[in-house]
Amino acid sequence: MGGLRLNVTPAQPAQEPLWQPSTDRIARSQLARFAQHLGGKGPALAGDPAAQYRALHAWSVAEPAAFWGAFADFCGLIADRGHHVLENADAFPGARWFGDTRLNYAENLLAGADGDVVLVARDEAGARRTLTRGALRAQVAAVAALLESRGVGAGDVVAGFLPNGIEVVVAMLAATSLGAVWTSTSPDFGSDGVVDRFGQAKARVLFAVTGYRYGGKPFDCRGVIADVLRRVPSIDTLILVPAAHADATALALPSHVHALAFDAALAHPAGASPAYRRMPFDAPLFVMYSSGTTGKPKAIVHGIGGTLLQHRKEHLLHGDVRSGDVLFFFTTCGWMMWNWLMSGLASGATLLLFDGAPTHEGPELLWRLAEQERIAHFGTSPRYLAAVEKAGYAPGRHHDLSALRALMSTGSPLSPAQFEFVYRDVKADVHLASISGGTDILSCFCLGVPWLPVYAGEIQGAGLGMAVEVVDVKGRALRDEQGELTCAAPFPSAPLGFLDDPDGARYRRAYFERFPGRWHHGDYAIHTSRGGFVILGRSDAVLNPGGVRIGTAEIYRQVEKLPEVLESIAIGQRSGGDERVVLFVRLAEGVTLDQALERRIRDVIRTHTTPRHVPARIVAVADLPRTLSGKLVEIAVRNVVHGQPVENRDALANPDCLELFRDLPELRD
Repeated sequence: MGGLRLNVTPAQPAQEPLWQPSTDRIARSQLARFAQHLGGKGPALAGDPAAQYRALHAWSVAEPAAFWGAFADFCGLIADRGHHVLENADAFPGARWFGDTRLNYAENLLAGADGDVVLVARDEAGARRTLTRGALRAQVAAVAALLESRGVGAGDVVAGFLPNGIEVVVAMLAATSLGAVWTSTSPDFGSDGVVDRFGQAKARVLFAVTGYRYGGKPFDCRGVIADVLRRVPSIDTLILVPAAHADATALALPSHVHALAFDAALAHPAGASPAYRRMPFDAPLFVMYSSGTTGKPKAIVHGIGGTLLQHRKEHLLHGDVRSGDVLFFFTTCGWMMWNWLMSGLASGATLLLFDGAPTHEGPELLWRLAEQERIAHFGTSPRYLAAVEKAGYAPGRHHDLSALRALMSTGSPLSPAQFEFVYRDVKADVHLASISGGTDILSCFCLGVPWLPVYAGEIQGAGLGMAVEVVDVKGRALRDEQGELTCAAPFPSAPLGFLDDPDGARYRRAYFERFPGRWHHGDYAIHTSRGGFVILGRSDAVLNPGGVRIGTAEIYRQVEKLPEVLESIAIGQRSGGDERVVLFVRLAEGVTLDQALERRIRDVIRTHTTPRHVPARIVAVADLPRTLSGKLVEIAVRNVVHGQPVENRDALANPDCLELFRDLPELRD
């Protein structure tokens, strides 16, 4: 490897970018610091920033041990470091990362000066709480001591049924400081959904809130808690966070459950810092759950070191998170982005935690928080951005967003029109990073790159150390063609496996059966000639009229340009020995699906895609089904239309709306 040369001359792309980082911004980025850190041990970097990133990415994939070892040094990983970085490198699955290294997740997140404010909790009603790192450490130490007194140790599962506030952060860090495993849902889950998750994990301790508020309305959780305790007998300790409108009275508890209040746990005798238990790099850290509706959710186990290292790479090198930055992602504790957000503490960020409805009393709430709290990194979803745009709200005209450097979006593909909305109505000089990965890897395959320009509708690039390829049915890599998103080599945040899968057969079948030796993610995508990615939707929801494969996102991008359409779902319906495209639309208030609007919908799809994309039927419905994390669920609609059952209905935020799709006269011929 030659010496490092960092050239920041802007690239000259064939298509005009919406945004391009300045020379100064590139030079001051964490990615540039990492390149300098590599020195002669890394690749020679020359040419424009795009060429330099391509060279750095190619090296990170070709030399994974060198890359991940160097990054562990660069980020100051707190660990008992061993000599091995990667063993059995050609086995996927089967590779082992940092096999003789031991570390603790909470220890890495809690390191730093006592007086820094590291948590800011806000809610939809305007309440604000803060916690310094020293106070957070003390609270974690007290709760950890209480858990230890209850017999909790390495490998035990501690569960949270909590809103996104300070208590859930304390509980998670207390559990992980002991080497225990954390798992969580948000309090809007029904009891079946909670039992399906915590029952599989065999949780020993449950942190739970007695009630919460959303959209200005109170919700009582005591019935769900009581039901979960009856149906998950492994839980022997309940630690309650009371709500003003729903205290712990009248909560029937099984005789074997010991219950106490969260404030009592905070009062447990302890020192100023937890006694961190360092564990093997691949010891379990989190149990996560797939959100599909085709059966009981998969319980996916993620390891300590792989999660931490991957998140730190994404925060530092791809997000350009710096010490003291305010990092925000709109999420609940039932979505993987909450876990991703938590790891931001290890990079010195202050986490902004929000609990409530993001559009409570109007579209301005989160943007007001961005101004008041000086958010540097704002994370959200395409659905939220679409709601803000359709409300006619331009945040950049109403709020001081001078602190905002990056806006991240995930949960579904971000359309070109939404890219343009951000740069027109939010902020012209912001790094808009569409990111794509999932609960399965608890991180990203494709995401933002602070050296590269942003093009409408396109994710900037693959993550460093991630051998991402879009392939055809035979596993051959494609450029500028639609195919399956895969990863051709091991990466640290691959799951340790599934619960109740002792021989790993279900795990291998889920990700490696289609393309042996490479991870098959289940997304339909395009890898562009300039190195970016366009995600076209889940490949199990791909439409296939006349044998032509169509990603649903291609249709949504066009339809949702129309102000009359709030959102849509496209499915393939079996008809006459073939498959026809059916489009369901949720319309703006007061709008009717008449022949003129149908014609406009078909015209915009035909003009900007192909005649194959044009739906054979368009049906207006009052609501569309979505998961609790806000993702629309095509497969559930397809199952109902075909008279098939929808399992795991508790994964849905609004399961009753599935009846809107049953036995529709518009679909009978």
